[in-house]
Amino acid sequence: MQEIIFVTTNKGKIAYAQENLKNIKVLPYNAELIEPRSDDLKEIAKQKVIQAYNIVKKPCIALDAGFFIREWNGFPRAYVNPMLETIGIKGIIKLMEGIEDRYCEFRECLAYYDGIEIRFFESKSPGMISHSIRGKEKENQWSELWYIFEPKNFDKTIAEFNEEDFVEYQRLEEITCMKKFGDWYELQNK
Repeated sequence: MQEIIFVTTNKGKIAYAQENLKNIKVLPYNAELIEPRSDDLKEIAKQKVIQAYNIVKKPCIALDAGFFIREWNGFPRAYVNPMLETIGIKGIIKLMEGIEDRYCEFRECLAYYDGIEIRFFESKSPGMISHSIRGKEKENQWSELWYIFEPKNFDKTIAEFNEEDFVEYQRLEEITCMKKFGDWYELQNK
């Protein structure tokens, strides 16, 4: 079985990788990567994967994600963690009171680096911001935003999902950046 090193401290992202990379063994490497200040997910993923490669000295992946709220001109974009540490999801709900356009989306960029070439794989998940915080903590959860994010075609937050909902969400969702990477990686290493 093919293997790939995934450098992250986020256990939810590891679970996400293992779930999406069915034919590739994900080798988690727990290391804190310095996240550059940028609005550009691709640039952040690039800097993170270069750092990751310098730590493990082998081909590896790094992932960066952002949350984009249309009514706020895309804010918080790649600044999700500082936003969660300051206003949190309660603050988002409060600031969205009375706003009809609740469209938002998660965007992800996965970067792969083998020491020579960097490749990028991107995806997005559209949805709406719920009117309240709903749901329970999940084992594979990688963001508090799951409590307020209602994916397109659903009237519940990801934190309210059961197994059937997750299966349906994966069926309806755009191909994830992780799956895009997995398809490419499998072809490269046949």
